[in-house]
Amino acid sequence: MTPHNLRLMQSSRLFGFRDHPWWNALGFIFLVSVFAKGDDPEIFVPNHRPRLVLEEHAGEGPAWHPRTGLLFTKSTRVSQFVAPDQVKLYRTTAAANGLLFDRQGRLLICEPGKKRVIRENLDGSIKVLTDHYRGLKYNTPNDLSLDSKNRIYFSDPRYGNRDDMQIKDSDGRWVEGVYRIDPDGTIERIITHEADRPNGVLVSSDDRYLFVADNNNKVIGGARKLWRFGLTQEGRIETRSRHLIFDWKNGRGPDGLVSDKEGRIYVAAGVTVDNSFETSVPYKGGVYVFSPKGEFLVFAAVPRDEVTNCTFGGDDLKTLYITAGGTLWSIRTLTAGWLPAFN
Repeated sequence: MTPHNLRLMQSSRLFGFRDHPWWNALGFIFLVSVFAKGDDPEIFVPNHRPRLVLEEHAGEGPAWHPRTGLLFTKSTRVSQFVAPDQVKLYRTTAAANGLLFDRQGRLLICEPGKKRVIRENLDGSIKVLTDHYRGLKYNTPNDLSLDSKNRIYFSDPRYGNRDDMQIKDSDGRWVEGVYRIDPDGTIERIITHEADRPNGVLVSSDDRYLFVADNNNKVIGGARKLWRFGLTQEGRIETRSRHLIFDWKNGRGPDGLVSDKEGRIYVAAGVTVDNSFETSVPYKGGVYVFSPKGEFLVFAAVPRDEVTNCTFGGDDLKTLYITAGGTLWSIRTLTAGWLPAFN
């Protein structure tokens, strides 16, 4: 068996194709289209797979800083990973989701429970960065990213009950958008309906692109796509530049994402077990890695639903931490991650 065919067979097991009778047809066609571009790139340390490091508390929003180590969120608490299998309470919140350290080492927090984005200053005090748009409350701020000018981009989807949504467009349609917070406090909505239900967001290290995880995963036929938008110098999207990176179709769509120093994008997505809205074939739960140009490169399976987010950490920023179903996983990479706090 050639090395290329061996990679196809190994990849078929990761994606679950060989568990189904139509593997030899559709599954093989899919894998050939993905892996026929040459040798697999060296992304993860050879022969390494994600390993379980914590059984609880790690629901979402992993964020790393040398001062605090790894933080993550679940329900009304932000937890701190202090040792193998040990966590301690870092801060209670009104339900937190995305976390990110800025270039000053301050912690940015999406608080869907209070429909706001806040910042924890170095002295521990809290500053509310935004809790409304034009007098209307947000849906549930979810994830956030920073550009080189320290402008904050955050998503505002609504999962679950929609009875208290307030923000509509001029035609009366509900808006689940993406917003930008400028250093002077100005708020601008930069995505209105260009994505169905934006979840994870990521600004490329050169400020050229905004990646948006469009994840309407609780609706049959809803979006499960990763988009790339061109960004202007003013921090607005170029609508015509919208480019589809990947479509998870009937699987669970993309959630959180992060990049490494080579500009590759690591995306938490997929499910391991089928449910009423999502299938695990062909897109298993794990981390999907894409090139800076948007080409699919490699997949690392995480056998726990749902795989929600990931970030780099450790002294060398070569440990990828992954949150999944309240658990924490890690895998070593060959390239260091790119995080605003270190650039």
